[in-house]
Amino acid sequence: MTPKTHKPTGSNALLQKGDTSAPLSLSGLIRVHVRLRQALRAVGPAMPRQRPHEALRAALGAGLALSLSAGLLVVLSAWRGDLASFLLIAPLGASAFLLFAIPNSPLAQPWSAVVGNTASALAALAVLQFALPAEISVGLAVGGAIIAMASLRAMHPPGGAVALATVLVALEGGDIGIGFALSPVLLDTALLVLLAIGYNRLTGRHYPFRQPGEEGGHKTSDAAPDRRLGLTPDELERVLERFNLGANIGAEDFGRILAAAEAEAARRHFGGLTCGEVMSRDIVSVGPDAELGKVADLFRKHHFKTLPVVGDGGRLGGIISQNDLIQRARTLALPTAGGFVGSLRALVDPANRALCASDIMTTLVKTVEPNDGVGVLVQLLADGGVQAAPVVDDDRLVGIVTRSDLLAVLAHQTVLAGAVTPTV
Repeated sequence: MTPKTHKPTGSNALLQKGDTSAPLSLSGLIRVHVRLRQALRAVGPAMPRQRPHEALRAALGAGLALSLSAGLLVVLSAWRGDLASFLLIAPLGASAFLLFAIPNSPLAQPWSAVVGNTASALAALAVLQFALPAEISVGLAVGGAIIAMASLRAMHPPGGAVALATVLVALEGGDIGIGFALSPVLLDTALLVLLAIGYNRLTGRHYPFRQPGEEGGHKTSDAAPDRRLGLTPDELERVLERFNLGANIGAEDFGRILAAAEAEAARRHFGGLTCGEVMSRDIVSVGPDAELGKVADLFRKHHFKTLPVVGDGGRLGGIISQNDLIQRARTLALPTAGGFVGSLRALVDPANRALCASDIMTTLVKTVEPNDGVGVLVQLLADGGVQAAPVVDDDRLVGIVTRSDLLAVLAHQTVLAGAVTPTV
């Protein structure tokens, strides 16, 4: 008896034959969904959400700067009687965006803006000398502007618009020459940069951006301690060049970001160790009305470098360092004949009640809380004038951590790390 062969029918037959019209499986739908999300992310917003007050700061700055520039140009045109040379060119809107919205960018720096726009105008004027068709002139002008800006290390995106505008003005019958690059291009950009410097600094932004080699906290050429073991400015620039990011961020800002990342890594390195566990709890402090003689006696007795000033209810009012005493004595020594030593002795003399602790203390004190990780102290005490970090709980002083305390913790952690390292 010959066995019968079962032939699938209906939907089963279609699936076995690999019919592409069959419904997708669950895993197939998931793959499609993932790919769709990836595609949407690729064309979606690439920047983090801007803080509202920062966007408002940039918008107000750009608007005010352009309006003030326009007003100054109107005054200059009325004075010189030459309206064509004193006008506000359209690409300045893009320059204003860079200068006020992203002043940290290398593309927004004064050299990039002024030289980039001016070089772009000169490149366009050079192309116009060949009297080429308009379609070719505009392309060559923008391309030449990019090459000129790159050669001068003055990359500024609005420079491409300056080159294009220069060619279009000439093609529409405008009588422009070398003077066009000087005024309005150079003049407009220089005005905008000057206004950007003033406005950005008044509103808390560092413009022009930081450059490598700035003085450290001690006014010497040495880098800050937390930067001495890191990459040099030249090495940072080579890293940026390797990843083609030189136009996005300056070497100094890149170094600051790396230092902040290392500080965050240090916080994690200490695990759950907190400031409250390592702080000194037996606090030696003075009141706001304490005589400076008493302050000096405490410095001598305990060999401290800083003393907290505590008010009613144990609330921290400020901190006094030995340097505060020295600087006040130096100030008093200038108009007197007794000199610095005499002024210092008079300052700490118990009979001198003219000055007290509150007169010389520093009130802008960086503090930590008991539950803060010890890692936060690394950057706080690494350099500058901070010798100790008061530990406060609800504005009440509960302890203090000095540089010596932090060094002891670091040494202890190093010993423990060596003790648990397995030997092969």
